[in-house]
Amino acid sequence: MSSLSEFQLLSVLAQEMNMRKASERLFVSQPALSQRLQTIEKEWGTKLFIRSQKGLALTPAGEHVIEFVDDVLKKQEKVHETIYSLQSGVSGTLKIAVASIVGQNWLPQVLKKFIDKYPQAKISLVTGWSSEILKCLYDDQVHIGIIRGTPDWKGVKVHLFHDPLYLVDREITKPEEVLNTDRPFIQFKSDSTYYQEIQDWWMRNFKTSPKRTVVVDQIETCKQMAFNGIGYAILPAITLTKTERDIFKIPLVDENNEPLKRDTWLLGYESAFQLKQVQAFVELIKEHIAESSDS
Repeated sequence: MSSLSEFQLLSVLAQEMNMRKASERLFVSQPALSQRLQTIEKEWGTKLFIRSQKGLALTPAGEHVIEFVDDVLKKQEKVHETIYSLQSGVSGTLKIAVASIVGQNWLPQVLKKFIDKYPQAKISLVTGWSSEILKCLYDDQVHIGIIRGTPDWKGVKVHLFHDPLYLVDREITKPEEVLNTDRPFIQFKSDSTYYQEIQDWWMRNFKTSPKRTVVVDQIETCKQMAFNGIGYAILPAITLTKTERDIFKIPLVDENNEPLKRDTWLLGYESAFQLKQVQAFVELIKEHIAESSDS
């Protein structure tokens, strides 16, 4: 029977589908990796991978073996987590999936505090759109997720903070002035819920589409284009600081004249909150938010 180290080797090969890349990740030479693979295949009594000029491909038998291997490695990781949680102190790997905007603008300060306080703990971080974060949670790839918007989540749900939305420009000082400018409305690609929220606000206030729009991939690109006077944008407060100069930031309001806000939530399954590294991280987040609100 193959050992766990051989399972890890097979898992990396299946992820990379390339001998060179896999050997780099495993810190072994290609000939040594090839020889180990041949030994493992002999043990299983069948070819697991087919080599070609384009790289590797799994055989039908290989697909079954890799499914088994990944299942074993997942279970091994869960056993390790349980063992770590039984020990004193905070250790093990904290696996987080975070909405990109939070990962770029808010999370780094929290992670710095966590690493300083718990040097024995490791961090695995995935960023993406909120819909992708939810998928990571459903697929049990991470312990906790931090998303934007209002989540449809049946597990543990902790509200972290909300931040208001602003119309940002170098010239416009009132929302209605967007109808008088020929410069474009700069938007960034985002989850459909955020996009819909902005569309609803716009149509409620102006009853007509923007004259010109520019859509960019990243929120940071959108922000810099607005800051440099190319057009105007709607940005959440999390992306803005008090250091911006010569920039007008006009708060948006809803139909009840209340600030239009974007919520941020921490989600996870009950079992994940039994782990010490998760408990420690959640406590540290609460402390960080309390400190931020006091300052």
